[in-house]
Amino acid sequence: MNKPKIVSIFSGGGGIDLGFKQAGYEVLFATDYWQPAVDTLLLNNSAKLAKCSDIRNINYSDELFSIGHKINDVDLLVGGPPCPAYSKSRFYRTEKKRALEDENSFTLFEYFRALEELKPKVFFFENVAGFVFKPHRAAFDALLDVADQFNYHVTYKVINSANYGVAQTRERFICVGVRKDVGKPFIFPDETHCNPDKLINADLFEELKPWVTCEEIIGDLDYDLPEDVDMEAGSKHKHLLKEIPPGDNYLYFTEKRGHPNPQFEWRSRYWSFLLKLSPKKPSWTIQASFSNNQGPFHWKNRFLRISEIKRIQSFPDDYEITGSFKDQWRQIGNAVPPLLVEQIASSIKKQFFVQHKEKIS
Repeated sequence: MNKPKIVSIFSGGGGIDLGFKQAGYEVLFATDYWQPAVDTLLLNNSAKLAKCSDIRNINYSDELFSIGHKINDVDLLVGGPPCPAYSKSRFYRTEKKRALEDENSFTLFEYFRALEELKPKVFFFENVAGFVFKPHRAAFDALLDVADQFNYHVTYKVINSANYGVAQTRERFICVGVRKDVGKPFIFPDETHCNPDKLINADLFEELKPWVTCEEIIGDLDYDLPEDVDMEAGSKHKHLLKEIPPGDNYLYFTEKRGHPNPQFEWRSRYWSFLLKLSPKKPSWTIQASFSNNQGPFHWKNRFLRISEIKRIQSFPDDYEITGSFKDQWRQIGNAVPPLLVEQIASSIKKQFFVQHKEKIS
């Protein structure tokens, strides 16, 4: 059977695309507005055609025609519209508008335009967990309303990536839409891993594994190398970072935690301030913006390396990321873990492109 074919938008460095490719799909067309990300897609042969462009200028019929395809060839639309307006950090940025009031809310409607024009059998929509928060309800409702108007079943879930074997407790909102003439609503795959502190005998009977730890995934990369950047982790607080135990953050230096010489007020900073990984646990979310005082940092009081955050995000070692150090960090930090996507993509394939292939041909 031919591989199911994909159009990918807001592709970034290719985390979603890679997950689908690893599950046996073909990416016909991928696009992003940022050249370093598109350079990464090109370097890794992520799609038959990868283009750097403002999404509002994309003509899907023309782009597909240029590589010998037509709109009817597209089986899936995948992508995650840029998410700052729905993120937790936006709660603290009171000078910025949120959800549909944000100046970049057009990206959500561009996803809807692609869905209307391509009419794929299945769509995969990704965003931050905050997409379902009450202040963002208008955007969430718009997604559900559009899917209903275009005749799609929708299934959605906020997923902790660690529960699918990724060494990172990264939560993402995933919505899968299935055209009603194609099949029933999508069923998410069962989780494979669990917080070991919450494992019970019933979980062990179901063969759930404990979360993958940082030591397991990046322990072999901890060797001496010249520093990746000309700064010390923790910036002016680097002396404090060295005292913070692995798995803790600036709250270690608060009166509430009983420190004899408090340095900070309780919950006065972002959670990631002076945050240090524990080798015995998964990483916290790798942020898109590199910072010299916002972690997570390595438990040995240094910045994480590009090779390490690739592993934490489940990118293969041989997947090449282009651009400067900060460009690479941004692409990896913005990505959806390919290992998580691969498992969802495999379930989509099994439910709609293998058992039901006669119906959707």
